[in-house]
Amino acid sequence: MKTFLIPLILALACGSTAAADVPQLSKGFRFAQQDGKALYAASCQGCHMAHGEGARGAGFYPKLADNPRVQSQDYVAYRVVRGYRGMPPFAGMMSDEQIAAVVTYVRSNLGHVDGPPMPAEDVRKLRE
Repeated sequence: MKTFLIPLILALACGSTAAADVPQLSKGFRFAQQDGKALYAASCQGCHMAHGEGARGAGFYPKLADNPRVQSQDYVAYRVVRGYRGMPPFAGMMSDEQIAAVVTYVRSNLGHVDGPPMPAEDVRKLRE
């Protein structure tokens, strides 16, 4: 995963996805990771940063750490499933179980929400 992350970021920043090393995310790319932390590192931290602090510069990437919106697991899952503005939808790249795992990781480790893990069934409902 890490072998193409930098070319992917560079290609997206330059407005090009034609680089040979950049996978076409919309054409069958699937994340292999199953663990929420690993999924976050592979799919989210490039924009939202390692500790969820967010970033500003060429774009705006909202912070996830201590963000009141992270309190709602449905809000976070909906954004992961459907995307939002510059954030791509991950519905085609992650299973319900993977999305539930990354949502649970974000909420418990970055949002400091003390609650049960998100059930994959709840993600399934958001896809409909």
